Amino acid sequence: MRKISVYLRKDGRWESRVAMGVIDGKRQYKSFYGRTRQEAESKALTASCCIEAQVLTEMTVSELCAEWLQISRTRVKLSTLANYRMKVEKHIIPSFGGILCHELTSRSANIFVQNKLKSGLSPRYVSDIVVLLKSLFKYAKRTYRIQSPLEGIVLPKPARSGVRLLTAQEQERLKLYIGMNSSIISLGVVLANGMGLRIGEVCGLKWSDIDFEKRILTVRRTVQRVAVHDGINKTVVMIMPPKSETSVRDIPIPEGVFAMLSKYETSADNYVLSGCDSPIEPRKMQYHFAKILKNANLPSVRFHSLRHAFASKAVEVGFDIKTLSEILGHSKVELTMNLYVHSSMDRKRSCMELMK
Repeated sequence: MRKISVYLRKDGRWESRVAMGVIDGKRQYKSFYGRTRQEAESKALTASCCIEAQVLTEMTVSELCAEWLQISRTRVKLSTLANYRMKVEKHIIPSFGGILCHELTSRSANIFVQNKLKSGLSPRYVSDIVVLLKSLFKYAKRTYRIQSPLEGIVLPKPARSGVRLLTAQEQERLKLYIGMNSSIISLGVVLANGMGLRIGEVCGLKWSDIDFEKRILTVRRTVQRVAVHDGINKTVVMIMPPKSETSVRDIPIPEGVFAMLSKYETSADNYVLSGCDSPIEPRKMQYHFAKILKNANLPSVRFHSLRHAFASKAVEVGFDIKTLSEILGHSKVELTMNLYVHSSMDRKRSCMELMK
């Protein structure tokens, strides 16, 4: 139902105004009059029902995006909202922003998808943009009865991208280098490589999260640099709950990691990597890791590859997948298998040798 405003005019009549939508960038209204409030309101209600049955909103895609993002503020994390806003501003609005919502067609949506793929974006990333577009028009259909032009769009099939991992020999060289050049910030590499923690979880770890008596580490928070929108575009470092409910977890600490943690233990309120009451941000941890790789004459790999390496090693030494999934903080075992378990050529060779 369209929004109706009712008020008493100076000439003694009652006026009801019905929101008609946006035309040429301006919100339009239609007025109905009566000698009583009930008469004016009744006329407006009748007209509103007729309008809903036959007229589509004149809202542009850009205005739809702004409205949807505003509503989403109350239901998603700030980091998720920032991701939505970035995709909207960088991809959706430049292509469709000035188009009326009901004028967007399946053909133009398909052309949009193909152009994004041709520009070099990965199928997975383009799929994420299309899913976002579908959410926008699902809201438009529910709120303004606009039929979605995206219902027949087939999502690009994501190609599974290979993650470059350090080989077993390279892993040993990394451990040797850290052992000879250890520092408190190097604990981040040790925790990711030896326990599978994410970079944000490593940066958000406090000494109070480590039970030295029971040798258990608890993941309670994460640190992220998030884009905020308050009139100007900027980013801020934020401390927030982990990625999902299952990401809050207790992990037994293996012997090698425990020994290094014991070496640097300080006040319970301090963050582990910074040694003070404020955390270091993930970007600084990434720079430090890149410096370690360079100094150790190792190939450049992403920090997140350490988590992948931990998962693959865990399977090799006999972890069952359910246990590994819980240690990694995944909500589904399938995610662990599909994204985080990599088989090396040595592992494949040893398995094939079993066929003898």
